[in-house]
Amino acid sequence: MIELEGVPELIDPVMVAAFEGWNDAGDAASTAVAHLDREWKGEVFAALDAEDYYDFQVNRPTVFLDNGVRKITWPTTRLSVVRVGGDKPRDLVLVRGIEPSMRWRSFCNELLAFAHELGVEMVVILGALLGDTPHTRPVPVSGVTSDPDLARTMDLEETRYEGPTGIVGILQEACTHAGVPAVSLWAAVPHYVSQPPNPKATLALLNRLEDLIGLRIPLGELPEDARAWQLGVDQLAAEDSEVAEYVQTLEEARDTAELPEASGEAIAREFERYLRRREPGTGPGVATEGGDFLRDSGSGRTRPPKPEQPGPESVPGADSAEGPAGGSDGGSAEATGGGSADGSEGSADGRDGSEGPEEPPGGASPDTDGEAGK
Repeated sequence: MIELEGVPELIDPVMVAAFEGWNDAGDAASTAVAHLDREWKGEVFAALDAEDYYDFQVNRPTVFLDNGVRKITWPTTRLSVVRVGGDKPRDLVLVRGIEPSMRWRSFCNELLAFAHELGVEMVVILGALLGDTPHTRPVPVSGVTSDPDLARTMDLEETRYEGPTGIVGILQEACTHAGVPAVSLWAAVPHYVSQPPNPKATLALLNRLEDLIGLRIPLGELPEDARAWQLGVDQLAAEDSEVAEYVQTLEEARDTAELPEASGEAIAREFERYLRRREPGTGPGVATEGGDFLRDSGSGRTRPPKPEQPGPESVPGADSAEGPAGGSDGGSAEATGGGSADGSEGSADGRDGSEGPEEPPGGASPDTDGEAGK
């Protein structure tokens, strides 16, 4: 039994987790959890023992000076708690760390023990993968679960993926077997601009999380950062005719695939988010600044998100990325830590390349070591 000291009784707690490494293209997922921790001033109450789960030759500790005193920060996974105020306050348990190098089953069991002790009602795991999605369009975010009932009640995709997986997939299955409702949210990051940070993908994950758990998330400077990021990529693409042509091809494919997307359901969902951000006391906010309703740079039109996002194994526009990935830690819809169930042979950040990223049936194309395409 885990004894937690200094942690108050939590209100309807939801655990939100993200892990750096192979499941985190563009650092989009880990940055999203860091944003929640920063905006709501999370208080760390626990950290897993780094000796148990990390290979320090893969994830090296760092040395820093604190008032002239040398100190060491060890790679680990930390848990913090934040209370979200309002008419119906609730708590979030934030889990942020690095994909472990070993003992994945023990790692997941330890996190689930915390979840049980804290009375967590649901676990939401954030991830990001590389795909054939244009940077000029809204970021596709898919929600998947292994629980058929949860998929039906929360309008999620029931995962059908088979193949190598990463800590996100392992933790989700561990939750399912323990009877804890678990959902994974995946953002598709353009493979041709996968270097972190990617504030647009981070923003899309936070918007989808907001819809899922029914909380108004303060976005801070993320909308402006997302616009600046897109403008920067626009400029880089304009300087290379081949890249510009490739982006145009992706845009045409995406737009053709999403012609039916402006459904009443999609518009209603976006309008609900708009109203939530306009509620008294929540501060100003407009849906067009939230990341899911970004303006097309070429046509000046706004496009709503898809009413239903498929699972990460078939994210639209995420099939067979063949351009340069450029990032060292691309994500996968079900990333691998070396293919073993307990992660004992996996790399903490997926850079060993011993077993390439999985190849979902729908052709999602995460990348961990600069090779776009699966």
